[in-house]
Amino acid sequence: GGASVIMDVRNGEVIALTSFPEYDDQAFTDGDSDAVAAASNDPRTPLLNRAISGLYAPGSIVKPIFAAAALTEEIISPEKEIVSTGAITIPNPYDPEKPTVFRDWTVHGAVDMRTAIAVSSDEYFYTIGGGFGSQRGLGIQKIDEYAKLFGLSVPTGISLAGEAEGNIPTPEWKVKVFGEDDPWRIGNTYHTSIGQYGFQITPIQAVRFAAAIANGGKLLTPQLMASSTVRSVQLKISDEDLEIVRDGMRMAVTSDRFDATVKSLNIYGISIAGKSGTAQIGTQNQHMNSWVIGFWPEDNPKYAFATVLEKAPAGTLSGAAPGMQPFFYWLAENRPEYVK
Repeated sequence: GGASVIMDVRNGEVIALTSFPEYDDQAFTDGDSDAVAAASNDPRTPLLNRAISGLYAPGSIVKPIFAAAALTEEIISPEKEIVSTGAITIPNPYDPEKPTVFRDWTVHGAVDMRTAIAVSSDEYFYTIGGGFGSQRGLGIQKIDEYAKLFGLSVPTGISLAGEAEGNIPTPEWKVKVFGEDDPWRIGNTYHTSIGQYGFQITPIQAVRFAAAIANGGKLLTPQLMASSTVRSVQLKISDEDLEIVRDGMRMAVTSDRFDATVKSLNIYGISIAGKSGTAQIGTQNQHMNSWVIGFWPEDNPKYAFATVLEKAPAGTLSGAAPGMQPFFYWLAENRPEYVK
């Protein structure tokens, strides 16, 4: 299954919205009881509009939000480098022989904010999220605040029934789910800062915050009717700070570094900025959901996109970004009015 949304970052108009697997809506109109029963009982749930009602852990696509938050809160400069050694190790006060290790997906070396976005360094975002050593972090309250500011865990206001809200993990949420005997820990903050743990969002929320990054901080209400009245909220985040985030997302596409994350969208004829994300799921993390968000043209953004592909085998190298590549090749060749 999966879903994808494209939205105009200037006015919130939804240009495309799709959910897979599909069903034959004409069969419902015609009263075809066999087709209706088949769709209703299909374990792949084709009647679920995944674009607005599908809830997914976002993984690393939320890192640009927390980069903007860290700049706004002035806890780090964009040029300051954090050295990614492959993991953060937290001492265990009860058993020094068994520290807690929070791993990065690879060793990145010294990375500044733009590079950390481009290569998706978990260690960098653990640090600016929860703090480590001398570097102060946002803390879970600010993480929750800025995630909500960018429209996560709240309905977007799109005029479609059944929109899901999602969830941002917090200490209050953890008490409700796991009880008071399992208090909030620094590791919970670390995992939330990279879009894991109990984090859940919808694709329509993802395209909405991608558009806000692209357009200078205007959080738009998605519109289904062309020329509708534009409804938006201006976020109290400077465009200078968002420009740094946009730089990192463009580097994710164009950088020559082997660990840049969205290089499959470095396509001739269309300048895309993006961010990928992978969220492990299953009782033994045996599956993964793959995300990509972004916008184009990167130097004068007009459109934002968000795509999620669900439940691939863990470790699959092809995901949402390579999945979007054929579309962007087609767009650049056949619909130039949407490219420039």
